[in-house]
Amino acid sequence: MPDCRLCPRLAAFRDRNRELYPEYFDAPVPSFGAVDARLLIVGLAPGLHGANRTGRPFTGDYAGDLLFKMLLKHGLAQGAYDKRIDDGLKLARACIANAVRCVPPENKPTPAEIKTCRPFLAAQIAGMKNLKVILALGKIAHDSVCDVLKVKKSLHPFKHGIAYEIGGLTMISSYHCSRYNTNTARLTEAMFDKVVAEAAALAGIHV
Repeated sequence: MPDCRLCPRLAAFRDRNRELYPEYFDAPVPSFGAVDARLLIVGLAPGLHGANRTGRPFTGDYAGDLLFKMLLKHGLAQGAYDKRIDDGLKLARACIANAVRCVPPENKPTPAEIKTCRPFLAAQIAGMKNLKVILALGKIAHDSVCDVLKVKKSLHPFKHGIAYEIGGLTMISSYHCSRYNTNTARLTEAMFDKVVAEAAALAGIHV
């Protein structure tokens, strides 16, 4: 939906940003990657000056710098990442989507907005017939995937590096690769490297 109005607060925020940044994509950001991918990476939401600007998940902000570095290292992407949608980067056997597709104020979607956007994530997962592994980045993404897969979050609590087998899929979760998490060392590059490598291995993807 190129101009989704299901969440009034998010729609109003996009309207204001269109006036401030007329050159930005500023619409619900679609997934990036092939529908036949074996690995789906689920993030939180577009960043105001990242994916909301470029129209491609994680493209143009700090989190994308680290994510695409690791995807290239582990054979999940090809080409070169240059923070632009026309940089030529392609994903290999992987796909990226967000729990919330519209940019939220202060990067904080409300619970109601997360729930409203959940059918789009559900459709993404249902449409990926070769899907083996979901890598959830952050607790909101983790909980959204649990809700889509209809499993109790109390039995599948969020924890960095933990993996769960759910209905023929493996979900592995990581702290989000945000600037805040890396600056505070909650998530180190080595930690993220390890979890991306494990997600690729679980999906049967090797460099």
